[in-house]
Amino acid sequence: MESYNIISFAGIFVLVGFALLLSPNKRNINWRVVLWGIGLQMLVAFFIFVVPVGSRIFLFINDLVIKVLQSAQEGNRFVFGRLALPPGVTGENGETSLGAILAFQGLASAIFFAALMSLLYFFRIMPLLIRGFAAVFTRLMRISGAESLCVSSNIFVGVEAGLTVKPHLDRMTRSELHTILTGSMATIASTVLALYVSFLSDIFPNIAGHLVSASILSAPAALVMSKLLLPETETPDTLGVNIKPEYEREGNAIEAVIKGANSGVKLAVGITALLLAFLGIVALLDLLMGSIGSTANQFFHFNIDWSLKGLMGYLFYPFTLVIGIPPGDALAVSRIIGERLVVTEVTAYKDLAVLLTNDGLRHGRSIIITTYALCGFAHIASMGIFIGGLSALAPKRTRDLSILGPRALLAATLACLLTAAVAGAFYNQSSILLGQ
Repeated sequence: MESYNIISFAGIFVLVGFALLLSPNKRNINWRVVLWGIGLQMLVAFFIFVVPVGSRIFLFINDLVIKVLQSAQEGNRFVFGRLALPPGVTGENGETSLGAILAFQGLASAIFFAALMSLLYFFRIMPLLIRGFAAVFTRLMRISGAESLCVSSNIFVGVEAGLTVKPHLDRMTRSELHTILTGSMATIASTVLALYVSFLSDIFPNIAGHLVSASILSAPAALVMSKLLLPETETPDTLGVNIKPEYEREGNAIEAVIKGANSGVKLAVGITALLLAFLGIVALLDLLMGSIGSTANQFFHFNIDWSLKGLMGYLFYPFTLVIGIPPGDALAVSRIIGERLVVTEVTAYKDLAVLLTNDGLRHGRSIIITTYALCGFAHIASMGIFIGGLSALAPKRTRDLSILGPRALLAATLACLLTAAVAGAFYNQSSILLGQ
């Protein structure tokens, strides 16, 4: 085991300790959740990174996702032509790519994935997977069936995961609601996985497999951090009970594809709107802070980057060291992780791709750990989306959800860092999983 692996391993406990310091009710912490949550993460990571069979399964999943994405590109190219061709790719008729265009090469694939997920729901494949994960969490951690089911759903879907526990939302404890919000922001939805793969697949061929494993690892991490930052003080209605996911099954497969595609369109438009709004606002804030900061730098002889990305980089710098990023890469990585908090993981992954293209990271472990650290909806925009989505399902709990949102965002951020530390602890420089 390398020295940085030991640092990442120690970082797991540092992050848990940090969350423990912020806990408002340390006496009621369910240590069974913490121990089993970290234990499950370690077990899955060991299986993926160390066990040969696990590595082969990982590569199979990676290749499967890539092939599915290639299928999605067929529809993109038929509709958008050269606009859908990724950089460096030549079409069947000899046409060349016009460069990287997010709307046509990444966001359009989300429509395909939404339709595919709807089809998997129709054939009852997805509910079966979700119930399997939920049963493990409920039994081992002794938490409520409702919160474990919703967190398990978040491994595969996004804001619609709340629908699986809709009948239980009004009666949930504050800790359960906090866990649902945390799980929603600590994981990613399969519908947007195509975006991140499109950014990084040319530079990092095995990125798809790592994103799938990161989303799985982040589910128990979300439970750990949620129950540390807001322990359960009440008795949930579904404590220790396995419940079935609530969902409306379409009449036939074609209807499932149609509804899924329509949902994908809404998702793509929603992401586009968020990027347009937040990137513009951040640029305006950077302009204002930059003008004020440059004056402060001159007057006090500072050398500080006053942009939001720069300030977030300083904030997350200690955490990047804790999770096992070498010091030479730590500042660049901390800026990207901090950027995710403000302007979404889409922009963060995009900037990671630019950083890798320009050889901005010197160590292979930095690439792996950063990929895992970014794999979650842990940003301000998604907090508003998930609070709004759950409030629409349970209007009586709007006040609780709005109060719990910021704490859940913190828990989700720590959960993503915890997942990155676990990946760093099992990183092996000679691993076939790097695929660089």
